[in-house]
Amino acid sequence: MRRIWRAALVIWLAVVSAAAAPGPQRIVSLSPNTTEILYGIGAFDRVVGVTVYDKYPPAVSKLPRVGGWQNSNIEKIVELHPDLVVLTQAQVPFIADQLKAFGLKTAVAPSQSLADVFSAIQVLGAATGNEREAAELSRKTRATLDDVRARTRGLAPRTVLLAVSRTPGALRDLYVATQGSFLIDLVEIAGGRSVTEPGRNGYARISKEAIVALDPELILDLLPGLTSPLGEDVKQAWSDLPELRAVRNGRVYAIHEEFVGHPSQFIAETAKVFARIIHPEAYSAGRP
Repeated sequence: MRRIWRAALVIWLAVVSAAAAPGPQRIVSLSPNTTEILYGIGAFDRVVGVTVYDKYPPAVSKLPRVGGWQNSNIEKIVELHPDLVVLTQAQVPFIADQLKAFGLKTAVAPSQSLADVFSAIQVLGAATGNEREAAELSRKTRATLDDVRARTRGLAPRTVLLAVSRTPGALRDLYVATQGSFLIDLVEIAGGRSVTEPGRNGYARISKEAIVALDPELILDLLPGLTSPLGEDVKQAWSDLPELRAVRNGRVYAIHEEFVGHPSQFIAETAKVFARIIHPEAYSAGRP
């Protein structure tokens, strides 16, 4: 009987020890959206390195930078002695082999579709030991998206072109979000309908001629951070296509919020930004 109890005690202690084992204590994040998620699930206090593009939370200003999004500096990463490196699925071709060569543990966050964002929150929650916080972050994010969806339900969808990149001040090298991108999922939640066809990885380069043929009711132009009075006039840039309904009707909108374009919990705020532009009536009459 004593042997049985002793064996049971050993098993119990092993289970308790495993459950109490600390999660990673030195995390390097290789994308702004993963840093945002780490903050959202309460694991940011263990982040020791971020990219040159990270701006949120404000405390990232005090952290070492380990390069850009496509050109992470493996030497700087190794020097930080991380026990977890977090990156997005899209970054795998650029850095994953190098991280593996140095024996670094990684957590890969999917980032293309809306469903991927919630998967990323779950993945990082599991990787950091913050599963409960991750579940709560997902719940709050879904609740905000549901609120936006409820506000725009029943309203006539408005056709939208969502520009994500172009030459400043001109309509050259223009890229748009397409079906398959989380951004288009958010446009639809906000009561819009994308005019573009599905593209590779949710984004595609587009010509001015193709835009004229699509003739959207609204154009949303992502220009994160360009809020200076000396910044470009987005309507002036698009005046190169006066035949577009959106241009004629003054429905070309610059979107300056830094978080728009980040597949993190900020998708909820992005949906609200889109909805206030696409269907301002959904937020009228004193509705918050």
